[in-house]
Amino acid sequence: MNDLRAVVFDTDGVLLATADRHAAAWKETFDGCLPEWQPSQAGARPRPFDAVREYRDLVDGRSRLDGVRAFLAARRIDLPPGTPEDPPGCATVHAVAARKEAVFSAMLRTDGVRTFDDVRPALRRLREMEVRCAAVSASRHARSLLECAQLIGYFDALVDGQDAAALDLPGKPDPALFLEAAGRLGAAPARTAVVEDALAGVEAGRLGRFRLVVGLNREADPHMRDALRARGAQLVLPDLVGLPAVLEGDRP
Repeated sequence: MNDLRAVVFDTDGVLLATADRHAAAWKETFDGCLPEWQPSQAGARPRPFDAVREYRDLVDGRSRLDGVRAFLAARRIDLPPGTPEDPPGCATVHAVAARKEAVFSAMLRTDGVRTFDDVRPALRRLREMEVRCAAVSASRHARSLLECAQLIGYFDALVDGQDAAALDLPGKPDPALFLEAAGRLGAAPARTAVVEDALAGVEAGRLGRFRLVVGLNREADPHMRDALRARGAQLVLPDLVGLPAVLEGDRP
């Protein structure tokens, strides 16, 4: 692997410990709307959003709109698309996405941003190795969050939700975001690694024909490990500590 000269990192769950907040924000959003979408019948309440399984399978790694669409399709709920100007609510796809955005933003204002302990040592070592790095996120918050965490200086490129909207890039599992990041690094996919913790992101790395697709399984969950491999991860790591060694060819 020592001919790999670039790495594209997902942001939430790989660099920043924000995945749990995203899951909690989706749960608050969907659970608040489900009674309106599926009124109780004979005393039975709608099944709450599963912040582990449904988060992993339906919304993790996707844009807000794609996440809303995937959840609604899985629950067989039909909503009109609405418009980007819709205020937070439950009546349209755009309104639900705006609701999630509002909930997540409130959580960030309260709790701030935390970086995983393994991130800075790995990024410093990659810089020493002259490996160019990019950060990718479907979120419009990515730049401000990376700046707040004092990580932005480690990256030669950033592709976020604002870029995706401006360039009309489809979200994961389409590889467009990763390919845009690799292009900004001046690196072909055949010489670039992708690091992801989301199933949709791993699938995007595979579809983009990147040389190495690394699945990050921070919880060491055997079910998640198997799911990452099934979606296309060639290597599953518990953290970023071993990544520089992989690129140096010291590990299979």
